Amino acid sequence: MSQPDAVVVGAGPNGLAAALTLARAGLTVQVFEGAQAPGGGCRTAELTLPGFAHDVCSSVHALAMASPFFASGDLAARGVRMLTPKVAAAHPLDGGRAAAVSGSVAETASRLGSDSRPYEQLAGNLVSASEAILSLALKPLFRSLPAKPMAAVRFGATGLLPATLLARRLRTPEGRALLAGMAAHATRPLSAPLTGAFALTFLMLAHTTGWPVVEGGSGQLIAAMTDELTDRGGSVVTGVWIERLAELPPAGAVLLDVTPRQVLSMAGDRLPPGYRWGMRRFRYGPGVCKVDWALDGPVPWQNEACRQTVTVHVGGTIADIARSEAAVHAGQHPERPFCLTAQPCVVDPSRAPAGKHVLWGYCHVPAGSDVDMSNRIEAQIERFAPGFRDRILAKSVMTATQMERYNPGYIGGDIAAGANTLLQTIGRPTPRWNPYRTPLPGVYLCSASTPPGGGVHGMCGYWAASAALRDLHVAAEPALGTPARS
Repeated sequence: MSQPDAVVVGAGPNGLAAALTLARAGLTVQVFEGAQAPGGGCRTAELTLPGFAHDVCSSVHALAMASPFFASGDLAARGVRMLTPKVAAAHPLDGGRAAAVSGSVAETASRLGSDSRPYEQLAGNLVSASEAILSLALKPLFRSLPAKPMAAVRFGATGLLPATLLARRLRTPEGRALLAGMAAHATRPLSAPLTGAFALTFLMLAHTTGWPVVEGGSGQLIAAMTDELTDRGGSVVTGVWIERLAELPPAGAVLLDVTPRQVLSMAGDRLPPGYRWGMRRFRYGPGVCKVDWALDGPVPWQNEACRQTVTVHVGGTIADIARSEAAVHAGQHPERPFCLTAQPCVVDPSRAPAGKHVLWGYCHVPAGSDVDMSNRIEAQIERFAPGFRDRILAKSVMTATQMERYNPGYIGGDIAAGANTLLQTIGRPTPRWNPYRTPLPGVYLCSASTPPGGGVHGMCGYWAASAALRDLHVAAEPALGTPARS
């Protein structure tokens, strides 16, 4: 490639989304990735045994289905097939009980006993306002007016609540546990503000887009993105770690799919003191310990709903989950951790040899932990699926420190690239009118450390690339709606 118009550092979903947004506008783009393959947190590999395809990090892609960026490309034409289970998510409780989100709001509500009416009201309002909520959730806050201001205000007022307060709208252990499992995706104590927004958003997605996986593994999504970039004249160079901005070829725009810590290292004293101070104050969240299992058959969940879904939230009651998440934030390793698990073979048998299964799961741990939590995670699964351990053929464990070695953007094992605090939701990574522009001309930040934050949706990359295109006076094509104002 001749001298590129733009350079991207990092080939995770956001880096590739930025590169594609630039390439679709006619720019030549070169992407540098330190690992031997693109993808960042969106890769698939045989982590346990030959023939068992495990998603190394992200696996369930509700946000990808909701993302305007991914909707703008023809993924199906590039071989990406999304497989959506009928049951979006299940949450087992002791005694063989479980709560589950499946089908319509009314269908789910009908299984919640005395919580039927309050659940139908809560979830029904979310679904009816889903377009406005997603528009709010997938943009930088306060930089453009929402399409339906009143719906956005109602969501914001409710979402600001801690999950423990939001759950008081429900009465049954099943209903409250269901909300708690959704809220725990925030990786915050359930008593923290804004955890309600996580519960509401994931609940809404369960009823609208569903919670799908990519047939063959999450890596297929990355393959489609790199294929399109190549077709548009771009390139991805792997195995090259960029330590300093000076190592990059000259380009009109440089976009960094890295966290604030790497920005400080790469730019050094070129950044003004105030910006450096703000970036040093950026907070990272707890880490995760992740386990992948090769199984001799499906997980023997006691409850049928858990056997019909890809996503199972394993943690017990809302009190159990609140204790687990509070312990993590106190620097402790909970004995009974809340665990997020995914069993993609429920809808995608191609992930394992005939009759076999793969299972993916992680729990939250203090940042920088090197504790192997696999035995505690397995005990939690065994609690709701007796005989699970007997089906394990092999397993692969990544502690929080190993997660950071795998991907340096996972500081301390934080897979969300920053703590989901109220302050960092308002000003992420540091309060600026345009959070993607750095003070260095032509240098932009496009990682999940910018709005709208973690998840495979590509919108951090899209918004950063849109800012770069405006500064270069290049029209973005195709547009995804009205970008936030400069």
